[in-house]
Amino acid sequence: MKRGFKVVSTKADQGITLPQRQTKQAAGYDFAASEDFVVPSLWKHHFLLALKLLLRGDKVSEEELTAAAADFNPVLVPTGIKAYMQPDEVLMLFNRSSGPLKRRLILPNGVGIIDADYYDNPKNEGEIFVQLINYGLTDYHIKKGERIAQGIFTPYLVADEEVAPQADRTGGFGSTKE
Repeated sequence: MKRGFKVVSTKADQGITLPQRQTKQAAGYDFAASEDFVVPSLWKHHFLLALKLLLRGDKVSEEELTAAAADFNPVLVPTGIKAYMQPDEVLMLFNRSSGPLKRRLILPNGVGIIDADYYDNPKNEGEIFVQLINYGLTDYHIKKGERIAQGIFTPYLVADEEVAPQADRTGGFGSTKE
């Protein structure tokens, strides 16, 4: 087995479909949400209140700024999928073209990186979650099975004379020490 997808064991009986390419020449495998999910709009009360105060030149308290910043947190949409690949490969997650255009949903980091050692990690079995931000005016309701991102497998290169990392993966989303 070189590369591919499996459903995580905790969702094995939930009717989740493996990512698929939709056309003969498609590079990306479409990932779908494993459950209904709400992606809140960025344009929430706290953010709008802070923006109004700033535009008027009023002082904005630290508490108001913190509350406004919380409105910008991305959500992690579960897929129920894990990906296996060769040690010198990576799965890159990208926006689907319809995400920003039709749904106002984007990956805040531009591209998600799924490393080979994320597969079967002890924290969450390697389940892939898609980070999304909704810049639309209203909350967006994702339905189970709705395609939310696309993934492309690709090899990567390492630098000459690299000091090889010794750390083992413990999870995802900031699991390595900075």
